[in-house]
Amino acid sequence: MPDLAADFDTSIPTSGLLVSGYAFGVVVGAPLMTAIGVRAPRKGMLLSVVALFVAAHVLSALAPSYATLMTGRIVAAFAHGAYMGVGSVAAAQLVRPEQRASALATMFAGLSLANVLGVPFGTLVGQHLGWRGTFWIIAAIGVLAFAGIAALIPRTARPEDGLGPQLRVFRSRHVWLALAITALGWAPVHAIVTYIAPLLTDVTGYSRGRSGPGIR
Repeated sequence: MPDLAADFDTSIPTSGLLVSGYAFGVVVGAPLMTAIGVRAPRKGMLLSVVALFVAAHVLSALAPSYATLMTGRIVAAFAHGAYMGVGSVAAAQLVRPEQRASALATMFAGLSLANVLGVPFGTLVGQHLGWRGTFWIIAAIGVLAFAGIAALIPRTARPEDGLGPQLRVFRSRHVWLALAITALGWAPVHAIVTYIAPLLTDVTGYSRGRSGPGIR
């Protein structure tokens, strides 16, 4: 965050808005992209959103301005939100009904690992290769994910149900309760992680070289 702010001559709080932009993209992009691809084959939709994710990170890595970087982050968030929704359905369809809960848990374990390991790793990469290097590595990981989906995920029939059945789940108060718990649980986590580097260096006195291990 400090290096990015210095490159674009912005303040730390202004640079932190990139995280807010990403969050906005996930919230808006997930239902929007899902609605657009509701009748698309699951594998094709997964490949499309991963390709969009890679392109957005390439744009971020090459960003000549803060506005371009913000655009890249929002586009990447659109893909992120759509992937989690479509990926959940695809994972459930790949296994027997009694194994669906386990399949979904395994998929979301990857998201948890990405948060636990990705933040300190990204910080270390940023310290040695610059913040643009972090985006290039994420783009490369996205290319590997694209290849894995193309090679390993079987093609399935085009979904027959439209958007209506998916929207009807919001009639349940239990769904809204789960959404509220998730939002309240993750909001403070991302608020802290966004500014963890300047907090460690400016408040606790960590050197920049030690801030990556400090996040762990």
